[in-house]
Amino acid sequence: MDERLKFVARLLDGEKMAQLCREFGISRKTGYKLINRYNDSGLEGLTDRSRRPYRHANQLPFQIEKLIVRAKQDKPSWGAPKIRERLVRLYPDVHTPAISTVHAVLDRHGLVKRRKRRRNRAEGTALSHGCQPNDLWCADYKGEFMLADRRYCYPLTISDFASRYLLACEALHTTKEAYAFTVFESVFKEFGLPRAIRTDNGVPFASPNALFNLSRLSVWWLRLGIAIERIKPGCPQQNGRHERMHLTLKLETTKPAGANFLQQAKFDDFVQEFNTERPHQALDMACPAERYSSSPRPYRGLPDLDYPFHDKAVTVTTCGRICYNRKKINLSQVFAGQIVGVKQVDDRIWLASFMDYDLGYFDDETCRLEPLPNPFGPKVLPMSPV
Repeated sequence: MDERLKFVARLLDGEKMAQLCREFGISRKTGYKLINRYNDSGLEGLTDRSRRPYRHANQLPFQIEKLIVRAKQDKPSWGAPKIRERLVRLYPDVHTPAISTVHAVLDRHGLVKRRKRRRNRAEGTALSHGCQPNDLWCADYKGEFMLADRRYCYPLTISDFASRYLLACEALHTTKEAYAFTVFESVFKEFGLPRAIRTDNGVPFASPNALFNLSRLSVWWLRLGIAIERIKPGCPQQNGRHERMHLTLKLETTKPAGANFLQQAKFDDFVQEFNTERPHQALDMACPAERYSSSPRPYRGLPDLDYPFHDKAVTVTTCGRICYNRKKINLSQVFAGQIVGVKQVDDRIWLASFMDYDLGYFDDETCRLEPLPNPFGPKVLPMSPV
């Protein structure tokens, strides 16, 4: 500021512009700018000015923003699409912003109600009482433990509910579903298919963010004709028989733990002893192998899917979408590669189904699936008449 005052004072005393500019190290354009500011505003014109642009290139003019806010105040129940259309009709000569811009303006002024994100909260399913072998299998990961080589082991266990027969105990280094697929397929090939499988709500048996909390593994079970049972979160006693077996497994195979993943040899010996030598009090001191027999339902791979009562069968893309009538509808990635049926149930409304399960409705405007009640959730029984 002091330098500017000296420059202007000496210029007013009659010194030459070019000579002063060279002495102060500025261009003549800047020198003329300073003297013009002084002539217009006095000493205040020599102060620093904001370098902020008067208007950003993509900034909405405040006049249009006021029109949007006023339209919303006049029609408080209208959303951004209707308000934008109203502005187009009332002010045809004004360039109307996009619907997303109108919504952003309304949100900025607190005129939009934010929806709370709907979370898929696990609630468990109806539980059966498997009385015969292979009516119900139980599966879970016994809590991880560290081997002597400092690696963690995650034993995947599968047992028969009625006979307590231990079908598998596999030492895995992760809970990723790809390895669970391999274990279950091996068990299915050896023992056949059960009617249902009971698990908790953790990965890979369930997926917290997928439709109906399904996972790729549980979708595969459904394709094989196996019903899904899930215990209620925080209620391990609903899978108590399996948890009790885990306690015995821990005492006899992990204290001490194996040096490496040859820990599997300890598990194999335990399975042999548990099934064929160890009497079980709940079985009148019989061994599980004396009560178990293989399933009459052999594993033959996945059957074909057919939807004779739907308009069209559509394959779900790898990103979890179905493409129907040039529309893309997000379903869920757990159905990737599966075939779903699509059927028109009303004007511009379609129903999406997977096997015998109706997933939800979608329309050709929003292209968003509105899920139906969870077919795998807890069943609410009607009240008995008084």
